Amino acid sequence: MLKLHSNMSKRKIEVAVISDVHLGTYGCHAKELQKYLKSIDPKILVLNGDIIDIWQFRKSYWPESHTKVIQRIVKMIADGTQVYYLTGNHDEILRRYTNFKISNFKLANKLLLKLDGKKVWFFHGDVFDVSMRHSKWLAKAGAVGYDFLILINRFVNVVLEWFGKEKYSLSKKIKNSVKKAVQFINDFELTAIEIALDKEYDCVVCGHIHQPAIRDYFRGNQTITYMNSGDWIENLTSLEYNQGEWSVFKYSIKDMPEDSPDELDLEEINSPLDISYIMKDMKVYS
Repeated sequence: MLKLHSNMSKRKIEVAVISDVHLGTYGCHAKELQKYLKSIDPKILVLNGDIIDIWQFRKSYWPESHTKVIQRIVKMIADGTQVYYLTGNHDEILRRYTNFKISNFKLANKLLLKLDGKKVWFFHGDVFDVSMRHSKWLAKAGAVGYDFLILINRFVNVVLEWFGKEKYSLSKKIKNSVKKAVQFINDFELTAIEIALDKEYDCVVCGHIHQPAIRDYFRGNQTITYMNSGDWIENLTSLEYNQGEWSVFKYSIKDMPEDSPDELDLEEINSPLDISYIMKDMKVYS
């Protein structure tokens, strides 16, 4: 179910899921994400892969707004939110730290939660991507091209807004017009669903393909709900679970509470979480 939430202050929710943020790239909507994270108070936050784009990480591009997203997440950890960071393909280097846990933060490849009696399986989904297994160099080249396309698209949208026209998504148009891209998305969803059904899970939650969705599938007497949290490049979406119901949250500036100064900076947060050694790996990787 797609819902647009309005008139929010700080909303208390049980679970929030975000993925495909791609911090460190031009296409990342970090300011919008930071506003969203400031507007919610979840018991559990699932970061479902590709949060930091280590593939394209460069010392020359890391805006303050990207740092603020990290600060906000660390503050949520310090304030008691249980945070799970599930690795994706763009942040796959973090897989060497799988099962790292400190305080109420855990790094993992996948996650199984029981919510109101239902088994919910979370993972990024890149394991289903053939290009990741056999042509990683091509996937990385495509990621660079995608980031460049998003940069061009932003310029196009500035011009369109200047003339009072609606924004336009070049990448969505390309995806929707290319049969192979559409087929890949369909195959991705069906693969995730089939595996989850075999494991007798009730819900499967993915990222990776940047396509927000909540859909029910049926096989014989089995029913499963497939969900995808979308991304913070084009769709600016998350998944939220509250009072036994899942919904897709789509960012809209009018729904955000008025800006207030950040309560704490990263270095002021009294938290045992130390990510410095991970950041060192990112610099080496770049």
